[in-house]
Amino acid sequence: MVRDVAALIGRIGVGVVFFAHGWQKITEWGIDGTAQAFQGMGVPLPTLAAWYATLVELAGGALLIAGAALPIVGILLALDMFGALVIVHLPNGLLGQGGYELVLVLGVAALALGFNGGALTVDRLIRRRQPAEA
Repeated sequence: MVRDVAALIGRIGVGVVFFAHGWQKITEWGIDGTAQAFQGMGVPLPTLAAWYATLVELAGGALLIAGAALPIVGILLALDMFGALVIVHLPNGLLGQGGYELVLVLGVAALALGFNGGALTVDRLIRRRQPAEA
């Protein structure tokens, strides 16, 4: 039970950060502003990337908190952060302005929690309610 509570706390913490970043892209910058920022950072297909990042961070953060579709959400969030790492942050080094420490931690945490999110999840609740196959 302690591991499940620890996983829940981890999912909430990481999920809130992802959700906040997705929310920021919608409410502060808008998709067009996010796409312009991505274009300035050299992100390929900046409008498509802005939509992907916004939706994955917003929905993925919420689903991570709830513990729903965990493996898929973990992979999508990790891919989001991998793109940010490789395309934008890696040349800036690990620490400092524009460093990759945050995207690295968020990406690996999302991946780990996606596959080890504990028992206190919507996924587990749904599996329990499904009838056993014969």
